[in-house]
Amino acid sequence: MANGEECIELKFRIYDGTDMAHCIYSSCTTVGTLKQKLVAEWPQGKTVVPKSVSDVKLIHAGKVLENNKTLADIRITFGDIPGGAITMHVVVQPPLAKMKTGKNDDDKQKMNSCSCTIL
Repeated sequence: MANGEECIELKFRIYDGTDMAHCIYSSCTTVGTLKQKLVAEWPQGKTVVPKSVSDVKLIHAGKVLENNKTLADIRITFGDIPGGAITMHVVVQPPLAKMKTGKNDDDKQKMNSCSCTIL
């Protein structure tokens, strides 16, 4: 890391509450780089595993972060928590595969219709 660069301590929490990749990162680190590190260091034995960087979503302060943004761009407050790391949440969401079921639209409409009776 170059002199004068801000550094930030981050950790990433996955779906089951496990923290991973706890480290100090440069403010010029991109979200895409963070995702690559997470995919490479994904804990063994988990039921949900990302297959690629595009399967991973990082969330900070209620926002899904874009791959091309740096930590400085997303305005993470540096040094906001003395002696503590900032936690980002990691969601694994594989792209939806288009499945061909062979059913037409009428079959789908029948399957989604409600048959409730109010007395």
